[in-house]
Parts: sequence; structure tokens; C-alpha cells
Amino acid sequence: QVRLVESGGGSVQTGDSLNLSCAPSEYNWMCMGWFRQAPGKEREAVAVISTGFGVASVTDSVKDRFTISLDVGKKTVYLQMNSLTHEDTATYYCVVKFERCGPAWYVADNYAYWGRGTQVTVSS
Repeated sequence: QVRLVESGGGSVQTGDSLNLSCAPSEYNWMCMGWFRQAPGKEREAVAVISTGFGVASVTDSVKDRFTISLDVGKKTVYLQMNSLTHEDTATYYCVVKFERCGPAWYVADNYAYWGRGTQVTVSS
């Protein structure tokens, strides 16, 4: 079965940084990235990256602070999160799909597999 293992979450203070990583058991994906879900809120797209060309899409609310990257050799996707705020507190999920990221990259139902999530908690 496909397994997506996230790591790098933790409890930090406002202004700190974290680097999340996701190592999938398979790597035949055209699009990989991250969603997040805060308590009482819907899942929100954070960032995705095309595995073929490295083109990234990042949601406006975090694009000045977060950077997504891909290490092909390690078969791992990363999310570097800087200047964290309390509003970034959420469970972060690694997501993958066979299709291109495309203009509907932010639609959660488009992704075939989801990781179990890694918790990010930012104190005010």
C-alpha cells in the first residue's frame, strides 16, 4: 500500500521556523505537496510542486514565508516554514496525485493519497 510519512512538526513560538518532510513509499507522482487543517476548520491547500518541472504553487496567505522543495534523489518533498504565527497551527498533511498539479491544485479531493499528518503548534 502507498504510505506517506510526514515528519518535522513540533511546538514552537511565534517567529520560529520548521522544516517538514514527506517521504513516500512510491515516487511515481506528478504532483506532491501539503495541506493543513486547524481545529474546527476545513482542510486548506498550502503548497504543491510539480515533480517533473519543479514548478510550485503556494497559497497567498503563506507564500511570503513558506517554501516547498523536492529532493529527487531522496524522494522527499519539503516545506520550509519561516516566521510562524499562531494562525499556522494545524495538522499538516502530505498529499500526492498522478495528475499534473494544474490550476485546481488547491482542491483536496483531487489528491489520491494522504499522509497521517504531522502536528504544528505555534504559541502566541
